[in-house]
Amino acid sequence: MSGSDSDPPVAIIFECTPLRSVPRLDIPLDASPRYRARLERMQRAVTAHGTRNAYYLTDGSCTFRFTNDEATGWVRFRFEGTVFTDEADLRATGSDLEILLDVETCDWLTQPAVEWLTVSAKNAVEAEFNRYIAAGDLSKAKARLAREQAQSDATGGYLGMNL
Repeated sequence: MSGSDSDPPVAIIFECTPLRSVPRLDIPLDASPRYRARLERMQRAVTAHGTRNAYYLTDGSCTFRFTNDEATGWVRFRFEGTVFTDEADLRATGSDLEILLDVETCDWLTQPAVEWLTVSAKNAVEAEFNRYIAAGDLSKAKARLAREQAQSDATGGYLGMNL
């Protein structure tokens, strides 16, 4: 048994956008198809859930490791969607995530296991979001968006391509 730090059994990464800090969701005429699709998904999230205590996660992945072999025994899910928090923004209270199996290296993986792991990924993302809040990353994301908005306002609303 090794005493070194290794990859965690569940590795989760994502980008977070507080929906209440997004000043506009209209789609620029020159938006790339990928950027347009992302904005359309964010528009649907705002329509469905509003902006209060709602955070849109993008570029998310959740990797489960089942063996100590780097090459086999893991599955990765991609996810995107909305996480909801309590009134004080201190704890996740639920989510509306699109979670899809991305890569797997388990020749023993069955469909019922994929379905169970999809639910597990949802719960793991919500737990990780609580860690994200506790680490202060939520306040950092809000501050970053406020800086970007101030920069945009100072330059007449133009930051660059697709912004």
